[in-house]
Amino acid sequence: MSLNSIRPWREIDRRKSRQIMVGNVPVGGDAPISVQTMTNTLTTDVKATIAQIQAAADAGADIVRVSVPDEASSKALKLIVPEVSVPIVADIHFHYKRGIEAAEAGAACLRINPGNIGDEKRVKEVIKAARDHNCSIRIGVNAGSLERHLLEKYGEPCPDAMVESGLDHIKILQDNDFHEFKISCKASDVFMAAAAYQQLADATDAPIHLGITEAGGLISGTVKSAIGMGNLLWAGIGDTIRVSLSADPVEEVKMGFEILKSLGLRHRGVNIISCPSCARQGFDVIKTVEALEKRLEHIKTPMSLSIIGCVVNGPGEALMTDVGFTGGGAGHGMVYLAGKQSHKQDNANMIEHIVEQVEKKAAELEAAAAQEAAE
Repeated sequence: MSLNSIRPWREIDRRKSRQIMVGNVPVGGDAPISVQTMTNTLTTDVKATIAQIQAAADAGADIVRVSVPDEASSKALKLIVPEVSVPIVADIHFHYKRGIEAAEAGAACLRINPGNIGDEKRVKEVIKAARDHNCSIRIGVNAGSLERHLLEKYGEPCPDAMVESGLDHIKILQDNDFHEFKISCKASDVFMAAAAYQQLADATDAPIHLGITEAGGLISGTVKSAIGMGNLLWAGIGDTIRVSLSADPVEEVKMGFEILKSLGLRHRGVNIISCPSCARQGFDVIKTVEALEKRLEHIKTPMSLSIIGCVVNGPGEALMTDVGFTGGGAGHGMVYLAGKQSHKQDNANMIEHIVEQVEKKAAELEAAAAQEAAE
């Protein structure tokens, strides 16, 4: 077993929700928290959209959302779905017919925004299409597009208005005997989103999709998402997540996994523990970590690696990781394997050697997992 395994004092008691299916991906219940992203290509550019979906899937995305703004996009979706390896959520706004067309095109889930999809009759038509084509639905409440009557009632977007919107639309689905749905209550304001999600978690057992919408660029958006979603996840709320960034969708996937890894909720690939470096470092920590992050992207097996510049904290961190390297001066450092001191390694060939050790450990962990599954 990897030293990166969850300890009892780190376990999070997840909120109990019922489970639905998005294509072949379970969401809610005891299923792993899934990571989503959304394409930013023109959907009508079928080749580019397929390429972006596959890149996201290679990075670990479980589900990918695609915007369907017009009839041409609906037609393109029919060409896209058979060519990709992950379930596709069709993002529907303003025109209910796009939802019907997306269901017919093979979408695994329809994301509808209650504030702009139309009246109850139109929503019912979308429900029928989802049922007929085995689609689930995400009710996507957004602080920026609440229904007019709720804005008049509350005076402004607020958690109470968002939750009321969501519950109203849950009732429509349930009244039509449709239960394969999840729900989100997104806002760009971290406090508003967190408060809405907390209320929502108490009001329904539906799976919850977490997100801080319009969060910003790579750095600022990741920080906002980590604060907002991190606190909710820590409280056990959330069954699937999207980190919304003005960046490449692959970065959204990477950041989503980093948030989950930091809370011990999901593990994928190498978790690198590294120091910020200082004058005591025995090698260039920053450049080494940058190189290793790129060199180890192909590793999907959950495991941990410590890269520490000196012996102040290096040996202690290495005790808790699968592979470790601690700078020792004089042009070499110490390699640790499975938490134990193993051998010295010169700095000049350190990166190649660490990659080799990580690949070897990953193979061991995969073999052990395969044997355990076979027994």
